[in-house]
Amino acid sequence: MKSMTHPRTPHLLPLLLCLLAGLACRAQEQTPAAAPPSGDPGTPQPLARMCVYKGDTIPYVKLPTLYVFRPVRFKNKRQKKQYDKLVRDVKKVLPLAKEVRMIVIETYQYLQTIPDKKGRDRHIKAVERDLKARYTPRLKKLTLSQGKLLIKLVDRETRSTGYELVRAFMGSLKATFYQTFAALFGASLKKEYDPLGDDILVEQVVLMVESGQL
Repeated sequence: MKSMTHPRTPHLLPLLLCLLAGLACRAQEQTPAAAPPSGDPGTPQPLARMCVYKGDTIPYVKLPTLYVFRPVRFKNKRQKKQYDKLVRDVKKVLPLAKEVRMIVIETYQYLQTIPDKKGRDRHIKAVERDLKARYTPRLKKLTLSQGKLLIKLVDRETRSTGYELVRAFMGSLKATFYQTFAALFGASLKKEYDPLGDDILVEQVVLMVESGQL
């Protein structure tokens, strides 16, 4: 019996690095996916929030959201193994997608302080070099399926498809090239993350991982 090997992502590595670098450029043209935290980090924060109800001061505690979904039914052991693999892949890839989102926010904020285009372009190139140095070792450890999942979750976190990000950074010609390149491995940079359709199970797993339920 032949042993099964998991394909790694060297063939998707240039594409994923391009997406990561493209996020920095994209940040020049759009508002970040979420506003940065407000308030001075040096200001002491109250231990507990309070609310006043009928003259009484009552401690207010915000509880984490707990998600309840219909139990997943598995027809056979193979489906159970696929689900378990999805959970492992999400746990491995989701933190990376969230890091990318923070890169968008931080880069957007910093670019607002640079008055000229030449300076912004110089900063973006520096960000690109840093991203390649920082993420290449981690991306090389991903399997092909994890690389595809990362592209989807980057879309989820940034609200921009891979095609849009590559086009913003390298132009339409390169975006078309990478789209064709990705298609050779069964991926599409134009495909949007669909939490209510094709990616409904992925979204359920992501929400439960985020809430600490998985």
